[in-house]
Amino acid sequence: MAVGAPRVTDPDDEERREGRGPLPARPAVRAGVAALAALPLALLAAAGTLGWYVRPSADEWCFLPLVRDHGVAGIVERFYATDNGRLANGLLVGLYAKFPIAGHQAYAAVSAVAMLGLLWALTALLLRRAGLRAPRGTALLTAAMATALFLLATPNTYKTFYWPAASVSHTLAPVLAAGAALPLLAARSRRGRIAALAAALVAGAFLGTLSEEASVVALVVLGAVVVLAPWVLAERVRRTVRVWALTTAAGVAAGTLLLVTSPGSRNRRERHDAETASMLAPDSLVTCLKLFARVLETVLTTWQYAGAVAAGVLLGLLVRRRAAGPAVFLPYRPSLLLPAGALVFLVCGYLCTVITYPVFGARIPTTERTWNDYLLLYVALLVAAGTFLGRAVRRAVRPATARYAVAAAAAAVCVGTVAGLAVPLYDLGGDMRARAERWDRQDRFLRERSASGARTAPYTPNSVSRMLEPFSRGGTYQWPAECVADYYHLERVTDGRRTP
Repeated sequence: MAVGAPRVTDPDDEERREGRGPLPARPAVRAGVAALAALPLALLAAAGTLGWYVRPSADEWCFLPLVRDHGVAGIVERFYATDNGRLANGLLVGLYAKFPIAGHQAYAAVSAVAMLGLLWALTALLLRRAGLRAPRGTALLTAAMATALFLLATPNTYKTFYWPAASVSHTLAPVLAAGAALPLLAARSRRGRIAALAAALVAGAFLGTLSEEASVVALVVLGAVVVLAPWVLAERVRRTVRVWALTTAAGVAAGTLLLVTSPGSRNRRERHDAETASMLAPDSLVTCLKLFARVLETVLTTWQYAGAVAAGVLLGLLVRRRAAGPAVFLPYRPSLLLPAGALVFLVCGYLCTVITYPVFGARIPTTERTWNDYLLLYVALLVAAGTFLGRAVRRAVRPATARYAVAAAAAAVCVGTVAGLAVPLYDLGGDMRARAERWDRQDRFLRERSASGARTAPYTPNSVSRMLEPFSRGGTYQWPAECVADYYHLERVTDGRRTP
């Protein structure tokens, strides 16, 4: 028995004797789980398909000619030496920019599959390490709902999911950070644990040069793992997990140090006047608190996130204790874990607001892409809360029909959530399709002008979902215009709205 664990460490056995156990894994239940999982999966498939209508914009106008002329290594060097210091970020940007339009079109589908796969594997391994099993498809249902909410519930899905430059930094990064735990969860031997430590060091360093905000979130979460280990983990695994957390944190710290000392990071701080003193000034800290409160107001009033709780309730109702194999977690303690998780989420959100404030200023509540660095924690917290609620219902509600009623209500919330995400996605798809048609027409025109020997050509801003374009902001946003001209082998482009 684990040190500090109560005398009864397997409540499922006690519940089964009293008729309060989990819902049985009957064929009808498995079929219901599969049908329910098909809804968020279909939504994600539709979202990935809409990636066909993504076209370059904003910063990507400059990425494309750079990668065309100097390859992936060229943009990695440019990021490190000039732009922002993010080596791993430059690598991922270069990988999709290497295939100009096709890379942008495929990014949404590829990243959605990668994120779903990582969260699915993470859910399944956590259940296994907790000594639990569930009907086939339950882990996939939970991961699919979490992925759909993470990608599509924000106010500006285009910037957080379809804009590859932003997604790499703020949406894909936190999921990759969560995936760093997979080697540890899968390790079964001493050699496997050593390999997990090596992978953690590499993954941490990669994350440190990918996204400053995701690195901050990772460091806070890893610190919480170290502190909460005596109350969460069985004694036999406690030391291993703590060593893994500290190793990962060391990797993140090393990568972050490499980033912040790079010439590109110094240039970026100078461009935005983002010195440490300005971030830590009392006025700035108070302002950041107010801005984060506005973000929280938006997040907490987004009703679709109820789907994460509902998915957790179903998980809590359906899981059962495995017959063999000791669990690595102590008996669950929601009164400790949920407040601790909420505190970690709030600390991460506030710190991310503080470090992004020098760049975005008062625009943080409308710069939704920067929220995703910590919103994955929010979704995970809601799923955990739902799971604890589902287990509580199992223990408190005796008639099986009542538990089925709770499960049916949770399933209905999941269905409503998917419908609530599908409507704005459909509207966004129409906007993306219209923009793609305009973009393609202008692309053909500019290529024809360039092929005919013209040195200048008019360019008309072509935006979607508040994306910046050359000559937007009343014609004052000039910077990407030079990159557009470079992309089409022109000397310069002019504002098409002002061309006679």
